Amino acid sequence: MKKYYVNKNAQSNGDHEVHTADCYYLPNVENRKYLGEFTSCSSAVLESKKTYRQSNGCKTCSLGCHTS
Repeated sequence: MKKYYVNKNAQSNGDHEVHTADCYYLPNVENRKYLGEFTSCSSAVLESKKTYRQSNGCKTCSLGCHTS
């Protein structure tokens, strides 16, 4: 299981990106919300959507959940 976070700040397209704790692009502490530990990025994105309807997996650490 991995720890997942979501960026509180939306990207220019409105997406809030979901990242693993070890991602190179993990936002600063003040700009991220802890989602919990999950076995897959899809579960983490679903959790993120409870707060940010427009959530997406990071292209680097959660590629399987990243949509264009």
